[in-house]
Amino acid sequence: MNVVDSSAWLEYLAGTDRAALFAEAIEDTDRLIVPVISICEVYKKVLRDRGEDMAAQVFGVMSLGKVIELDATLALESAGLPFPLADSIIYATALRHEALLWTQDAHFEGVKGVRYFKK
Repeated sequence: MNVVDSSAWLEYLAGTDRAALFAEAIEDTDRLIVPVISICEVYKKVLRDRGEDMAAQVFGVMSLGKVIELDATLALESAGLPFPLADSIIYATALRHEALLWTQDAHFEGVKGVRYFKK
């Protein structure tokens, strides 16, 4: 199973030169887990930068994976992690589902269960 960090989603959706790094995980929708907080982060950024129609399309793409809601137990599991709030929730989701986290966020370098791509 795979979880893709919000910044990696943005690279993929924008078609940047880094998009290919995350395509494998995103395009394998049968094995893709999408934390609801990732939807919030990505939707908010696309809405601000590209408008409501594009944000709705992005939501459709992200919804092809299995969307994981934030519940109280997951919130508590993420609270003990040393990362910023959203990243803690994303990583806790990956841990709960025994998934590999795909990211380019430097604070995940060397963390177990993470596929990190240096910027």
